[in-house]
Amino acid sequence: MNRKKFLTTASAAALLAAMPYKSMSAEDRKKRIKTIKPPRLRAGDTLGLISPGSFISEKELEESKDNLTKLGFKVVTAKNVLARHGYLGGTDIQRADDVNEMFANMDVKGIVCTRGGYGCARILSLLDYDLIKHNPKVLIGYSDITSLLYGLYSQTGLVCFHGPVGTSTFNDFSVKNFTDVLINPVKPLTLTNALPEKDTEYFKPKIIKGGMAEGILTGGNLSIVVSLVGTPYDIDTDGKILFLEEVGEEPYRVDRMLTQMKQAGKFNKVKGIVLGVFTRADSKPESFSDSLSLFDVLSDRLCNLGVPVVYGMSFGHIVNKFTLPICVHCSLNADEKTITLKENAVL
Repeated sequence: MNRKKFLTTASAAALLAAMPYKSMSAEDRKKRIKTIKPPRLRAGDTLGLISPGSFISEKELEESKDNLTKLGFKVVTAKNVLARHGYLGGTDIQRADDVNEMFANMDVKGIVCTRGGYGCARILSLLDYDLIKHNPKVLIGYSDITSLLYGLYSQTGLVCFHGPVGTSTFNDFSVKNFTDVLINPVKPLTLTNALPEKDTEYFKPKIIKGGMAEGILTGGNLSIVVSLVGTPYDIDTDGKILFLEEVGEEPYRVDRMLTQMKQAGKFNKVKGIVLGVFTRADSKPESFSDSLSLFDVLSDRLCNLGVPVVYGMSFGHIVNKFTLPICVHCSLNADEKTITLKENAVL
């Protein structure tokens, strides 16, 4: 190697290593991220329940505790798990404190969000990322929890999990997927759809663009992914298999969000796209009398990207849920409608 080039490269690397993490550009952060896998969960472990987004009721908390106890876990609750501040599960400080304290608690082996709702993005700047990085543990949730999942990964490298929240339905399908990923990890693990839960178009799998691809799995709720664009917690889609889910968004809103992602370059180097079930996606009569359908929008925005795209996989606001790790190596077979995890996501 040219000596001058070597010294320049070495100096740049040393400078990057010494730079405070929060002062880095998004590009420099990506260079510094080293993936950290949390320890697997075991029967009898203690799980912590937090409400980092919207508030929950006492009934919902008891339901969450019951769901996890039936899986063989002990359960502790964060001190502010039932707090309420308007539509939020307590103030930003309260919710951030609960996240930090659960990671600091050596007795807690995994953290489960009680529900989604709105609020996780508000606490990202209040989290103790050094503490979290040095105490890796499973954290799981979906929907608005996407902010927290990718916020933690972007700042620490911790693999987090898009899957059931405490109030979800823990049926056989969801429990098997939870177990195969977090408790008794299987490698490789091929995730195959459950049967459609309802006889409607939105619940039926569809191939938008056939083919196969390999890459790192990442993603979450579409509106949350879009809301992170341009922030320090922006989701890196280059070389990734991107998974997206949504609920209650009309076709024109899905169009707007996908268009923003396209214009932000989020599809330029993506390897493949996996869409969950977009529930309650019908256009309302007062919106447009002659709306494009959800599938018109998905095909128009995604079919010509040159990568495999499949809709209707078992994740999102539905009963049957995969547990999807962020960010591990996987493959997508859009023709067979399967995702295969190529590595274990836990140690």
